[in-house]
Amino acid sequence: MVTSTIELNLSAVEHVTVTSDALAVDLSDGRSIMVPLAWYPRLMHATDSERENWRLIGNGYGIHWEDLDEDISVEGLLLGKLSGESQTSFKRWLSGRASASA
Repeated sequence: MVTSTIELNLSAVEHVTVTSDALAVDLSDGRSIMVPLAWYPRLMHATDSERENWRLIGNGYGIHWEDLDEDISVEGLLLGKLSGESQTSFKRWLSGRASASA
């Protein structure tokens, strides 16, 4: 039997940019990762100021958006992992935002 393993070389986050359609992350080893914002619905439905309010977590191997309760890891980005949030949870969060702004 042949077993294959994937080895990830993780680097810390240096900078994060969130536009209306993409999340771009610059890593300390010079790599940049860009993924569609649609992968992370909370970021997609956020205001510009909420998107800009991020901080590094886990010694720079993750990004946290306090206003959105969203966490994204470098490992998840490198593996192409979309948000793991269920549709039920996301709809409840979105509904709560609508209620708060009304």
